[in-house]
Amino acid sequence: MHVCRTMSAAARRRPGTGLPYLVISGLLWGTGGLTGSLLGRTAGLSAISVAAYRLTIGGVLIVAFLAATGRRRPAGRAAWTRIAVIGLLAAEYQGCYFTAVSLTSVPLATLVTIGTAPVIVLGAERVTGRGAGRLAVAAAGLALIGLGLLVGLPSGFGQTAVLASAGMAVLAAAGFAAVTLTGSRPVPGLDEAAVTGFGFTVGGLALMPLAAAFGGLGFRPDPAALGLLLALGTGPTAVAYTLYFRGLRTAAASTAALLALLEPLTGTILSAFILGERLSATGIAGAAILALAVILAVRAGRDDPRPANAAIVGLLTELYRGR
Repeated sequence: MHVCRTMSAAARRRPGTGLPYLVISGLLWGTGGLTGSLLGRTAGLSAISVAAYRLTIGGVLIVAFLAATGRRRPAGRAAWTRIAVIGLLAAEYQGCYFTAVSLTSVPLATLVTIGTAPVIVLGAERVTGRGAGRLAVAAAGLALIGLGLLVGLPSGFGQTAVLASAGMAVLAAAGFAAVTLTGSRPVPGLDEAAVTGFGFTVGGLALMPLAAAFGGLGFRPDPAALGLLLALGTGPTAVAYTLYFRGLRTAAASTAALLALLEPLTGTILSAFILGERLSATGIAGAAILALAVILAVRAGRDDPRPANAAIVGLLTELYRGR
């Protein structure tokens, strides 16, 4: 019976099983930029204040759901250490990203953050002896080209502002990469909903003082603002990150970081249809290259044997122990 349960676990960890979760999370993230932008305009909040509210509301919604369904709170030092690490890393990369936005623009911050994160993850995997395949490396290269064409180069900003913004965006990318690498090593007994809910609540509360100091947290709670805040905290935050951590259980960290490319791609498409923003020929070419990078990332994730190998090793270990 124990061996059967282990074999079932091995089946659940076969390559590619986490890809749908990662794809859905990337698509949901793409709605976050538009929703957050509308919230900022409607409520008169700064970008970093929107980020603080986003993490806090998303985390609190999950914690409330867990409490309403009778789920037990996480227990043990390892679980709470992971929650604290995820929360602080989320606060770090959200804070750095929106600081980069405030220094220059959303396109530049997005280009550097989303483009650099997969490179950091690929480098970390290579250093630890878990180097990714050629498809993942090719996808990362295409991603940088596609993002550059899609968002364009910054204009109208001083050299100091561009360098400072790029530096903050690299720090944001490092934070997101750290979240991805950390989340790819689950803690026994700690599920995705708990780590997202409690972790983001911690991260949001940690970001609140910074947001209050540099942007202010006060706004008029009219129905439109509250609706946008709830939408931002639900889809692109609570649901998206829970699915992302779920996908990390069976997919390589490099694949997960690459599939985050769906965020700028989805955001661009939504802006074109909803806000009427038109893409230039260069932007359309960038979107096409970015879509190709996503396809290669999915293919690389399906071909990655590491999750299956881990499951097989676990099965053999159980068989050895039970002989």
